[in-house]
Amino acid sequence: MTTAAQEVCVPTRSASAYLELTKPRLSSLVLFTALVGFVAGANGPIDILVLLHLLVGTMFVAGGANAFNQVVEREYDARMQRTRNRPVPSGRLKPVEALRFAVVISVIGLAELLVGVNLIAAFFGALALALYVFVYTPLKRITIHNTLVGAVVGAIPPMMGWVAARGEVGVGGWLLAAILFVWQLPHFFSIAWIYRDDYQRGGFRMLSVADGAGLMTRIQIGLLTMLLIPVSLMPSVWGLTGRFYFNAAFLIGIVYLAFCLWRRPAVDYQNNGLPAARRAFLASVIYLPTLLTLYMVDKL
Repeated sequence: MTTAAQEVCVPTRSASAYLELTKPRLSSLVLFTALVGFVAGANGPIDILVLLHLLVGTMFVAGGANAFNQVVEREYDARMQRTRNRPVPSGRLKPVEALRFAVVISVIGLAELLVGVNLIAAFFGALALALYVFVYTPLKRITIHNTLVGAVVGAIPPMMGWVAARGEVGVGGWLLAAILFVWQLPHFFSIAWIYRDDYQRGGFRMLSVADGAGLMTRIQIGLLTMLLIPVSLMPSVWGLTGRFYFNAAFLIGIVYLAFCLWRRPAVDYQNNGLPAARRAFLASVIYLPTLLTLYMVDKL
């Protein structure tokens, strides 16, 4: 016999499961980068109404992409300790329920961008959604180079913010996209090493899984973090930001690089590299919001 308390708890659990499908923490980063792109691209006062349409539309599209991803990867997620408790593999939501939800919020998000922002922003939103669901997600089980496509997807939101503010694609939008693209690679590689065994159980093709001793993972993270320093300074080179941003970006780039230059020999990385990978990951999580906040402060 179903009690009144049980009837109340079921919808509550379902609401929580649907929210979890959208990966709120990842979606919040997407929203933040879109916000930075809008502020960076704004000429004059901020148009709050357009900004709200941008953030709402981006939130729904990002959430829809994440929901689609979890539907497609449900069998593989069930094999991994990190993901087996997600709504679909855990049985809290049926695949058809999650799929229906993904379709609905994706359509709402794209419509919001089209009607409330502009056609170009809606195009970029649709492009990011398509790349994430139909290219990046299947490539994760085919090639270790899937991370490059994932980085392209993550580089699109600041471009959406820029075109929402200006109505056109500009150099500033491309430079922000370049920063996001380069940053995501060492960020992803450090995550992939932390969860190396999990990815192997799930059948995902990651650099960390193919890289037995960790040498290539170490080299890639180090080189890409070095590359990120000059890329992050390009807005100042193009005259989009001032001396404050240039100096601060250079300083935090050096600090981030220091966290990524592991001291242990490559031959020891397989056994002793986990703490170093975690340091690199945490440094990347701190670096990006700090850099983008400095950009907005300089701009404003």
